[in-house]
Amino acid sequence: MESETTSTMTELRLSYRYIKAHPWVVTAVNGFLSAYFMEQPSFRVQRHFDELESGMHVWVCDVPNTMKMTTLLRRLQSDIPPCRYHLTTTAQTDRPQYVIDSMDDISDRTTSA
Repeated sequence: MESETTSTMTELRLSYRYIKAHPWVVTAVNGFLSAYFMEQPSFRVQRHFDELESGMHVWVCDVPNTMKMTTLLRRLQSDIPPCRYHLTTTAQTDRPQYVIDSMDDISDRTTSA
């Protein structure tokens, strides 16, 4: 039996620009998240979809409150081409959104995580 823990629904997003530059990254992130679940069973991917308006790939994850999403992102960065990530939230959803994007021209949109 799994012990009951609290968790937060969190979105992991790949920007259209980053996917266009590195199309194989979508498959790499899928594999990484599956492997991470095997290591940390309380972490779950609830949904994966393409957001047509923005061109982003989105993974909606159930992240235990005892886990730091930034730790997961730092580990992911070692498996994919150079990138940056930033934390955002929108009025449409109250879920934290971590956006992975190319290294250039992102500093003006970066929020401290």
